[in-house]
Amino acid sequence: MNARDEILARLRTALADSPPPVQVPRRYRRVDDRADLIEALVDRLEDYRAVVHRGLDALPRLLGGVGRLAVPADVPAHWLRGHTGELHRDAPPLSPAALDGMDAVLTGCAVAVADTGTIILDAGPAQGRRALTLVPDRHICVVRADQVVGLLPEALTRLDPRAPLTLISGPSATSDIELNRVEGVHGPRRLEVVLVDSGV
Repeated sequence: MNARDEILARLRTALADSPPPVQVPRRYRRVDDRADLIEALVDRLEDYRAVVHRGLDALPRLLGGVGRLAVPADVPAHWLRGHTGELHRDAPPLSPAALDGMDAVLTGCAVAVADTGTIILDAGPAQGRRALTLVPDRHICVVRADQVVGLLPEALTRLDPRAPLTLISGPSATSDIELNRVEGVHGPRRLEVVLVDSGV
């Protein structure tokens, strides 16, 4: 028996009569009222300087002034009503230079967390790849009411941990040591969220 095997044998012996691990119940507070969740999300998003619009009717107005719009390949056609400019689907993938030349990007999301005002993308339906939402200067994101949850643990149960997750809490911003805020350094300078009914 070598030294490693001897140490492991001693550990097994020492742990043999130890009590089983204590299971700690995870009872996170939950808000089940959908209206309260939506209002909490709006409050956090606006606090982060995101602009919030309500209803699918806001999309034609928002897209009407967009010249070059990037979208995932599978964006729903009815989201694009009102857009009269250049439409660039990300299939095949647009180059970083092409994305940088876009006026805006329109995507959906996987889930939104009311407590933190965080929108999470996982490259799922109508979301596209990460670069699509990180390079253009303006991100318009459609969030359905049934995608809003109260807390991050609830959001995580809806996500595949192997997926490429992007968490967005307001427009990209950073501050220097003197707390001078600079926007648009690590992503879109403008975030606009369109809250729509479930199933839209």
